[in-house]
Amino acid sequence: MREFTYLLLALTLGACAHDGLGDIRDVEVTTHVEDWRDQVVYQLVVDRFANGDARNDHRVDPTSLARYQGGDWQGVIDRMDYLQELGVTALWISPVVLNVDTDAGIDGYHGYWAVDFTRVNPHFGDLATLRRMIAEAHDRGILVILDIVTNHLGQVFYYDVNHNGQPDDSIQGSGTVAPGGSPSQMTSPLARINEFDPDFDSRGVQSFTSLGAAGPAPIRFFDIPEIFRIPPQPPLFQDPSAYSRRGRTLNFDDPEQLLWGDFPGGLKDVNTADERVRETMTQVYVDWVLTADFDGFRIDTIKHVDNGFWEYFAPEVRRRVADAGKTNFFMFGEAFDGRDDLIGSFTMPGRLDSVFYFSQKFRVFDDVFANGGATSGIQRLLDERAVNYGHEPQPGGIGVAPDAALVNFIDNHDVSRFLFNRGDEQGTAALRAALTYLMAEDGIPCIYYGTEQEYRGGNDPTNREVLWTSGYDTTNATFQHIARLARVRAHYRALRRGNFTLTWTTDRTADEEDAGIVAFERRDGDAYALVVINSNRSHSSATAFEGNAMTVAVAPGTALRDVLSGDSFTVAGDGTIRVEAGPYVGRILVPAGDYQDF
Repeated sequence: MREFTYLLLALTLGACAHDGLGDIRDVEVTTHVEDWRDQVVYQLVVDRFANGDARNDHRVDPTSLARYQGGDWQGVIDRMDYLQELGVTALWISPVVLNVDTDAGIDGYHGYWAVDFTRVNPHFGDLATLRRMIAEAHDRGILVILDIVTNHLGQVFYYDVNHNGQPDDSIQGSGTVAPGGSPSQMTSPLARINEFDPDFDSRGVQSFTSLGAAGPAPIRFFDIPEIFRIPPQPPLFQDPSAYSRRGRTLNFDDPEQLLWGDFPGGLKDVNTADERVRETMTQVYVDWVLTADFDGFRIDTIKHVDNGFWEYFAPEVRRRVADAGKTNFFMFGEAFDGRDDLIGSFTMPGRLDSVFYFSQKFRVFDDVFANGGATSGIQRLLDERAVNYGHEPQPGGIGVAPDAALVNFIDNHDVSRFLFNRGDEQGTAALRAALTYLMAEDGIPCIYYGTEQEYRGGNDPTNREVLWTSGYDTTNATFQHIARLARVRAHYRALRRGNFTLTWTTDRTADEEDAGIVAFERRDGDAYALVVINSNRSHSSATAFEGNAMTVAVAPGTALRDVLSGDSFTVAGDGTIRVEAGPYVGRILVPAGDYQDF
């Protein structure tokens, strides 16, 4: 059976050699979006979302989430109705290029182990199916964002440290200590040779033999086609000088290791300071846009890439896709880090349109909504945003400043799910309160697949569950809550494009009148909304404390109605309003004349 599987994979590899960027481009490339702030993004891991074609189920192992599960692009096509019912308007799909298939018992199902940037991953289907998926999405008014990697390739080579022409992972020496000697006086010192993933060395990974140091270690590419562990493409990536070759990052706080070290696990860092690498990465990803009509890029591991790369890549991508007829092309990056200043640095002039807002995930969705922290932390984060992020649209970009187009999220594939951390009986109520904040705040909301099904996975890979076990239930309370919020957001322009002003936060988290309250206004011209959310798990709270109610920026006497409950409120003669909400309850108030029942 093993030999048959390998033969099937080898045949697939041969077929996909004619199923990549070299094909005739018969796709019309055009602009499908007016304003990215109008979108509700849904992140899905293709291998985990839906299995629509059993013919590409090579080496699937349903017993292990670290292995391929069988999801594919046909499955996405088959579940478009589900996505539309949820209110999704933009799909972020996992990388499409050919990956190293498996390494150390773990599969490249996620797409972050590229080996050939010019071919599709046959586990997900062929190029025709990918194009059909994107065309079907566009026909339904759904945009498609491609996940890309510019920092590294998969484990496509090893460092031949001992010059024996084969990859070694071994221990040399016995650790013997002479009688009466100290541990530092070994007669047979221990030394590990790990040629797959050696430790970082600023000189470059060094070789040695039994006689001692022997200079920089040569690299040798694998050629194991049955698992797609082959010399990489385009041909530039078969040139050793296209890689940093300094070994595995040990200290992410060391700037040199952060930028030029291999990603732990043997992922080979490319030399993004090399002009040839910059140009090749730019053109290969532009070619995917021209081949399949993608609408944007989510870019992986951006903090591991030098800023000079972004200042070349981002403007060039915008220019080249615009020349082909696509404008408003969206590029946002992932810096998996809590440092707001670091995350924001990638949105400075000449760089990206936006970033994944990790600091908010940690400091708002985790600290406040999951753990009951003070909502005053939200104000502090907003104050930092005013300093740390770009305030002007990128030239040729999406026409919106980065600080107004941040991609907001609660769950994703790199962190444990909200409900893993809140496994108590009130966890789903807390999640729905967080979702109300996510869908009503400024920026672009992103829902991670499975959140709507109340999935509870921990860290990778348990947070990458298969969705089909849920039966794609559209009746559960969280699915319905997201779908309703999406309808509300689509109807009220203020919730999509309005300015964002915090009107109430508090340090109080116990039994005080306003404990857990956060409130904010959204305004776009004459469009107005007031959002009030209680993050307190124990009692009702209100926008008031010690006789002082919240001041709002609408006229005294204005009648407001909550689109989620239908309740009515009126702004007092002094311009204040007291709005009460139960534990984990959110309210979205709009002028009574604009009220619509959802």
